[in-house]
Amino acid sequence: MAPEPYAFWTLEQEARAMLCRLRRLRSFALQETMVPAASVSVEAQSAIERFLVSGRRALHGQIRKFVHWLRSPEVHGATAAEAHRRFTLLRLRFNVVLSDFDIFSEALSQRSESDNGVWLAGLDVVSRDALELSGVIDAPPVICYLARGPGAAIRRARTRLPGGGQNPVAIIRVPRERMVGTGIASSLVHEVGHQGAALLDLLPSLRDDLADARDTGGSDQAAWTLWQRWISEIVADFWSVARLGAASTAGLIGVVSLPSAFVFRIDPDDPHPAPYIRVKLSAAIGDKLYPHPQWRRLASMWESFYDRGRLPPARRGLFERLEKSIPTFVERLAGHRPARLGGRSLAEGLADPERHASRLSRLYDLWQTRLPLMARAAPTLAFAVLGQARLDGRLSPEKESELTASLLRHWAWRSTVDVTEVCAVANLDQRRRAPRGLPRRAPAAFPTFPAPQALAAAP
Repeated sequence: MAPEPYAFWTLEQEARAMLCRLRRLRSFALQETMVPAASVSVEAQSAIERFLVSGRRALHGQIRKFVHWLRSPEVHGATAAEAHRRFTLLRLRFNVVLSDFDIFSEALSQRSESDNGVWLAGLDVVSRDALELSGVIDAPPVICYLARGPGAAIRRARTRLPGGGQNPVAIIRVPRERMVGTGIASSLVHEVGHQGAALLDLLPSLRDDLADARDTGGSDQAAWTLWQRWISEIVADFWSVARLGAASTAGLIGVVSLPSAFVFRIDPDDPHPAPYIRVKLSAAIGDKLYPHPQWRRLASMWESFYDRGRLPPARRGLFERLEKSIPTFVERLAGHRPARLGGRSLAEGLADPERHASRLSRLYDLWQTRLPLMARAAPTLAFAVLGQARLDGRLSPEKESELTASLLRHWAWRSTVDVTEVCAVANLDQRRRAPRGLPRRAPAAFPTFPAPQALAAAP
């Protein structure tokens, strides 16, 4: 066989083999083994499947078109190099499809794990509640999964995936070390805050506002430059404190309690504030939203862990300027009025009087004798109450873990049952409204296939 015809034949074989592998990528609904309560939401399932099917369908058509081209008269004027170039582009596209599939597969495969799968479904419910701003945010579906390491992360919905497509759901990576206690809520709601900030388009207007403060900051110009650099993480912390109260700051302390070299480190390329400043800022935000002596107590405890006086003079001076500017910065942040909030400030749009320490303590008193009320409360409120009780010394770590696990299981179960009931009622209503007296529709005939003998005799 001449080199070029042989090359064309080889490329066709490879393309058809790729087509076979592509067809073996099946819907997650056909391959994931999980109890119903561990499933992701119907909205998330639908969005993921639509996205993946669209990518596979497009690639399927491109491969078939390539094979058709190899068999057509047009190929006679082409070189083997041209055909190979087309094939390699298809192969790159195939790997993009696999990459997209694996992103969601990693998140969904854990739903089959005992306990963890149901807890993750419960965290999905908490995430949806944390993102809720009625009439303001068109919240995307959210799914959570576990990963090693102390920190959480988010792949935001409606952002570009590695392959170029738009992510249909928010995917939150939760640190496995935080399963399971109220501290998980601090990491989770912080990541939700990143999604919320994007949906409200907060960062551009905040950066402009902070640039004005920097330009007029005088001797504090370096501090305002850092606030502007760190604003994306600070807004996420603001969101978390607004939703969880002191449980957010306590959870943050659990994450960033590190050796002094890391706690006082300022990295020009890191969007996270230095941990020492970040905790102080979280407490100051809490005191602004929900004034109470507990915030100063938390800040003082954090200061007692680290000796700032041992820093080199230049770095110590920078931290002093940052701390000095915290009250002014928090006032500016809380009073910022983004266009999407319709004239309300961030504090007015996100803070909830129910999350004040005194109110949370009263709710805990009430719930101790009426536990079902806790299960029916908004998930972030329940976490805020348990976190406050833990800080007040009224809830032991053991009881906290037990209650948190029970709540996550309940929310996962309730969400599943609610969806099932809605679907059942809708189906029953549709059947009742169907016209009566119409002839029954005959069942579709099954396709017929040749007998095994005929297959054996086929060439």
